Amino acid sequence: MNPLIDSFWRAAAYCLRPGVIVLSFLPLLLICVASLALGYFFWDNALDQVRVVLESSEFVNHGWAWLDGMGLGRIKTVLAPLIVIFTVTPLIVIVCLLMVALMMTPWLVRLVAQRRFPQLQALGTGSFVSGLVWSLASAALAVVAIIISIPLWFVPPLVLILPPLIWGWLTYRVMAFDALAEHATDDERRILLRRHRNVLLTMGVITGFLGAAPSLLWASVALFAAMFVILLPLALWIYTLVFAFSSLWFAHYCLAALSALRAEVARAAAVVDIELPNVVVPMATDMRELPGAAP
Repeated sequence: MNPLIDSFWRAAAYCLRPGVIVLSFLPLLLICVASLALGYFFWDNALDQVRVVLESSEFVNHGWAWLDGMGLGRIKTVLAPLIVIFTVTPLIVIVCLLMVALMMTPWLVRLVAQRRFPQLQALGTGSFVSGLVWSLASAALAVVAIIISIPLWFVPPLVLILPPLIWGWLTYRVMAFDALAEHATDDERRILLRRHRNVLLTMGVITGFLGAAPSLLWASVALFAAMFVILLPLALWIYTLVFAFSSLWFAHYCLAALSALRAEVARAAAVVDIELPNVVVPMATDMRELPGAAP
């Protein structure tokens, strides 16, 4: 079976384990507390600021007049909350991803390694600090990309494409690093990320689109803005479970790729040097000599 599909179904099966489901609520609990606190202190101010910006725009005022003429004047009451929601949602997703990466991913990677790859040695040098720095740096780049791309969100097709792409890129960066941090050496990690970059990015984009599902649901029903506080915990849990699935997906794929790489190195090292008259032809035993390795 294709490694991408095989790891997908294995990750889906692992998501049904009681331990994974219970653990998925831990990041949700922390994020809910933080989100509710921010909403309590800043929701009204954020709405006021958005309304001031909208009312000061001549273009928007013409839009209001047109909507009133069409009998859709009530849309004005939900537009400001929707703008705040769609501005905050990507940041919530990023925080959710970081929480999963820091709290769930190490445990999920060990679960996959113990049950599927018990013979795989943990030779990684990645520490908690290095993983945190990598995750924060990647998240910072994603935030910059989100801020720069916000004007493009007003183009209908792009609002459904750009956020999942950014989240997918972030997922790929964070999850691939964390999946290999404990078991792969620096050389192994660089080789695997180079060899499998396109597949890993595809996995990240797919999970990015899966994570965008709650936002698409809110976008389809404007009345959900009034139920934001009620739907927020459910949406965050969906986000968390999607990213838990992505952690398992990356863990299965990356550890399988690492196991295959080490088997390749072992086969090369097991070949006895071919001795010819006055010539010794050494075989490749260093990972840097393998295809895909850095020159």
